[in-house]
Amino acid sequence: MENWKRAVIAGSVGTAVVLLMKRKRPAAVLAGGVGLAVLASEYPNQFGKIREELPSYVRQGTRFLDLAMQIGGKIEELAERRAARAFEELGEY
Repeated sequence: MENWKRAVIAGSVGTAVVLLMKRKRPAAVLAGGVGLAVLASEYPNQFGKIREELPSYVRQGTRFLDLAMQIGGKIEELAERRAARAFEELGEY
């Protein structure tokens, strides 16, 4: 890889991190995209494989988020029950 490509990738990643820390998410995504585009131009075959497998990654991520939401719902349900019991106990005193 040529030095200028390395510099562009490093600069765009660094810029994206700083922008994320400043809570400027759209600009960070744009800066990160520039680095990814340069990286993809250097390794087109590997990025082609990733692009082909992207739907399976999305499916797995969706399943993970569904599971996390179910767990969060159960935790919320248990917390409500516990709070209701605590109020009931306070009413007895």
